[in-house]
Amino acid sequence: MGALEIRLGTWCLGLRNRSSGEWTEGTGRNGAQAWPPGVGVKDCLIILNQPGSLSCKNFWSLYPLECLEGKNDAATMRLNQNTMLLGKKVVLVPYTSEHVPRYHEWMKSEELQRLTASEPLTLEQEYAMQRSWREDADKCTFIVLDAEKWQTQPGATEESCMVGDVNLFLTDLEDPTLGEIEVMIAEPSCRGKGLGTEAVLAMLSYVTTLGLTKFEAKIGQENEPSIRMFQKLHFEQVAASSVFQEVTLRLTVSESEHQWLLEQTSHVEEKPYRDGSAEPC
Repeated sequence: MGALEIRLGTWCLGLRNRSSGEWTEGTGRNGAQAWPPGVGVKDCLIILNQPGSLSCKNFWSLYPLECLEGKNDAATMRLNQNTMLLGKKVVLVPYTSEHVPRYHEWMKSEELQRLTASEPLTLEQEYAMQRSWREDADKCTFIVLDAEKWQTQPGATEESCMVGDVNLFLTDLEDPTLGEIEVMIAEPSCRGKGLGTEAVLAMLSYVTTLGLTKFEAKIGQENEPSIRMFQKLHFEQVAASSVFQEVTLRLTVSESEHQWLLEQTSHVEEKPYRDGSAEPC
């Protein structure tokens, strides 16, 4: 049997044998046949980690259909490589090599290393990490720009407008609807102004269209501002680790939560992006 591709809906799976091209509809949880809002039946797929196996534990990651055409199982996600999200306070752009020097300078901060549980990297390692974030099938990341600075200062580069990043990981191979989200506002002068809140909301809204319905945030116990921010976004604490000195907060996107999320992000525009060539409005 050839490698199988799996279409992912909120509660529905469909299989395609890549050799024959034949699709087989499958029923998922509760036997429902519903796709996420805005997602066509062939827009999102999961590739099996082990071709030929239908076990949920072998789900690997989400892929847009165009990344799979004519490629093998090494196809990468690249979900947001051509996507920019424009909000009132922040602009989210894909993490490119252009952003690495500024990011590298941020991560020399012992405070940020502590808050993000990160180790210092060399510049070469930082470039390698950027490529990993851009290409890995289980990650989605945006660089956060200060929207006001980016839009009002003629000739401002993205690097000069950078304030942080927002990331999502697919961490549970047995549950492809669960993602771990994190946000960092690295510039001290930009904290406490709602930039992190809008960045998280925009990311949540973006990835819920891909079938993710549950989100976790793991935050250091001492990072009270971040904990409060996620709680305001309807995340609830579900665990605490004294060993890692962190708490885990979770949000399950029910129909009512999804409607609330849409209302909170109704102003966010999705626009095309081409490696720093997007022009401010």
